[in-house]
Amino acid sequence: MSKRDDLIKVYAADVKDKLGETPDMDLLTKVTVGLGPAIYNLDASKVSGSDDKELETVKNNYLIKKLGLKDSPELMAAIKSVVEKYGSSNRNKHRAVIYYMLCKHFKKASVYDK
Repeated sequence: MSKRDDLIKVYAADVKDKLGETPDMDLLTKVTVGLGPAIYNLDASKVSGSDDKELETVKNNYLIKKLGLKDSPELMAAIKSVVEKYGSSNRNKHRAVIYYMLCKHFKKASVYDK
């Protein structure tokens, strides 16, 4: 079992336990692979839900650049909704889980079918 596989199991547990959803393992794996080496960096692998600059980065680099969405207030509202659902008291918000949930929210799984 690779380190990435171990991390995907952690992310799947978060989706199930903290977000109350059954994870789509295929999509979760694709989102994780898409993050590349960032998942192994302690700082880069997490999202700070209270840092507006960090949330802007998620919006610009993931929602707009990767998923191809148009900039609108709805994007930040979705990010904040996912962060809130993940739990404001939970300090370990995994980037892969946040991206996975946003991908599902905007129904953009097809981006990973290439």
